Amino acid sequence: MPDAPHPASSTVTPHRPFWRDFSLSALVAGFVTVLVGYTSSAVIVFQAGQALGASAQQIGSWMGALGLGMGITCIVLSLRYRIPVVTAWSTPGAAMLMGSAAGLPLTDAIGAFLLSAMLVAWVGYSGWFEKIMGRIPMALASGMLAGVLLRFGLDAFVAVQTQPLMVLAMLLAYLLARRWLARYAVLLTLLVGVLVAAAQGLLHFETVQWQGVQPQWVTPTFSWAALFGIALPLFVVTMTSQNVPGVVVARAAGYALPVSPVLGFVGVVNAVLAAFGAYAMNLAAITAAICMGPQAHEDPNKRYVAAVMAGMFYLVAGLLGGAVVALLAAFPKELVMAIAGIALLGTIASSLVAALQQEADREPALVAFLVTASGLSMAGIGAAFWGLVAGVLALWLRRA
Repeated sequence: MPDAPHPASSTVTPHRPFWRDFSLSALVAGFVTVLVGYTSSAVIVFQAGQALGASAQQIGSWMGALGLGMGITCIVLSLRYRIPVVTAWSTPGAAMLMGSAAGLPLTDAIGAFLLSAMLVAWVGYSGWFEKIMGRIPMALASGMLAGVLLRFGLDAFVAVQTQPLMVLAMLLAYLLARRWLARYAVLLTLLVGVLVAAAQGLLHFETVQWQGVQPQWVTPTFSWAALFGIALPLFVVTMTSQNVPGVVVARAAGYALPVSPVLGFVGVVNAVLAAFGAYAMNLAAITAAICMGPQAHEDPNKRYVAAVMAGMFYLVAGLLGGAVVALLAAFPKELVMAIAGIALLGTIASSLVAALQQEADREPALVAFLVTASGLSMAGIGAAFWGLVAGVLALWLRRA
């Protein structure tokens, strides 16, 4: 079962000092969050920048701006509300940019980034998005979350095919640690994976060049073509494919996320950094689940530390730009697949239990799970959104 909801209000209440809530397991969860986030989709951001005609220095600035933006939002919001708030760049948004921005000048694209971010801020602070999300039944939310995370759980075992020794050693380390050292299970699993990878010569840190990012300001310009070709599609894709699942993940984990101020703040930070290449930022779903799960801390009220640590790692990544991308890419992909899937096992299990617990909602929740897990994509919108739509429709027809 997901943890009981945790209160989050707009008024500031006294909190224990951050250092008293700190834990090694939260630190590791934060690192795994950034590791999975960067290695899974950084290449798409690079390709999007190239498609828009950005130079290598400008793409480095993009990565820096995104890292700083995610770091600021993770740290500020998690400390403010004492719940794990994790943000990410919009991977579907980057994929959309690769195919829809041809022929437009980079300055127009930057202007579109700014407009999209302002729309996100407006939608957040207006409050109507939170009202819509509040109507989604918990069973459907949990089914969708399980569907989103299923691929990562499966990938942990798919990786056995190409790196059996490393992945099986990690799985064995996890199972043993869960019995005797449950709090440090993910840390020990990661250490075993790194040691086996090093022994097999699979770590390639020799190509990493440490250098700071050089911000590249691009003055935004505005055009109707960029508004309808980039800004509005980017806004729609980011809201439906990213922010909707992000809210659902928090709810399924039992956290009363204050959606309106959180989303509004993310939009404002995105707008400030848009001219440096922060094309779209949003609430995270998959990486957020890592920080919200029991592996981050056994006490749900202390898991916000994992999101803060993720934010700190994002800040470092933003300051070092492409060097951190190269560093994280030095890890073998099978190690990343395995550690992501293993870290999410508990969340997948609790989501399935919550989705299927109530018999009246069981089939609609199963529909949401299956549609989401299928990877269905229509009109440029990802499976998580369509999973919720299918689940809501099934629930409505069942109750009609």
